[in-house]
Amino acid sequence: MGTHTGDAVVVAEGLRKRFGQTQALDGLDLTVPAGMVYGVLGPNGAGKSTAVRVFTTLTRPDEGTATVAGHDVVRDAPAVRRQIGLAGQHAALDEQLTGRENLRIFGRLFHLGSKRARARADELLERFSLDHAGDRLVKTYSGGMRRRLDLISSLIISPTVLFLDEPTTGLDPRSRNEIWDTVRELVAQGTTVLLTTQYLDEADQLAQNIAVIDTGKVIASGTPDELKARIGGRIDVTVGDAAEIGEAARALAVLANAGVEPDVDADRLLLSVSVGSDSLALPDIVRQLDQAGVKAVDVGIRRPTLDEVFLTLTGKPTTTTTEEAAR
Repeated sequence: MGTHTGDAVVVAEGLRKRFGQTQALDGLDLTVPAGMVYGVLGPNGAGKSTAVRVFTTLTRPDEGTATVAGHDVVRDAPAVRRQIGLAGQHAALDEQLTGRENLRIFGRLFHLGSKRARARADELLERFSLDHAGDRLVKTYSGGMRRRLDLISSLIISPTVLFLDEPTTGLDPRSRNEIWDTVRELVAQGTTVLLTTQYLDEADQLAQNIAVIDTGKVIASGTPDELKARIGGRIDVTVGDAAEIGEAARALAVLANAGVEPDVDADRLLLSVSVGSDSLALPDIVRQLDQAGVKAVDVGIRRPTLDEVFLTLTGKPTTTTTEEAAR
């Protein structure tokens, strides 16, 4: 396969792609190291699926270059296709056949030969706990089982890189967890996974590195922890008496990001303020409050969620309407 952990297995430089009036990719740069789950996170219409279509040779970029496992996606498209798997929201399965028959057909499509295709189908059904349903028609499968079968059909040829385009959209929590377990198992065995998602918890659960994309370009990247550290944390302080709120707010303003006023919930006697660094420790905060004559009932430092990071970076919440989710 020629890649080992640490090598970049997917590289995009300056990718641009326009569809009519829509600039789907607008100078996308991306480097995905081997042997990990790399999350590409962005709202609907950010360009995630277009990027996947370029990497998987389904769409040619207007400008820029991309390589997958060392092969150029335009010049060496057949070589790229031999190294990759692709699974997404829209399962490419034949409902009138059984799960096992579907997998055998995929095996034949990848030129495995009849005997090897049969063996590979049996092996995958067993490994990903679908052997009990292998001889049932796919039309009897639940949404989660179909998605898992679609996912394992993309593994027929043991891809170097697996592209998962919003693989759990519309699934119930149990089915999502099953997909997540499958992805973790693959990575443990050395497959590199590029996962696009709108779900922050999915990126947090699975991805070692994340690129946040909006309007066709990467606006931030790093580990989940690095992205959270970029917007700092929050200090939450509960005081014992409404009379102390003013002093507590002044004390917290000293610790906060420049010019940031604490949020005050007078009913709950709670003050909250964002801080720019992770270096603040609880004793520092308590000392600052003590000096101001404030006796705090409760003091906490909270890391931001990926939701808060996303909102800060894109100015958009991550919630999608049901209409968008259904597309």
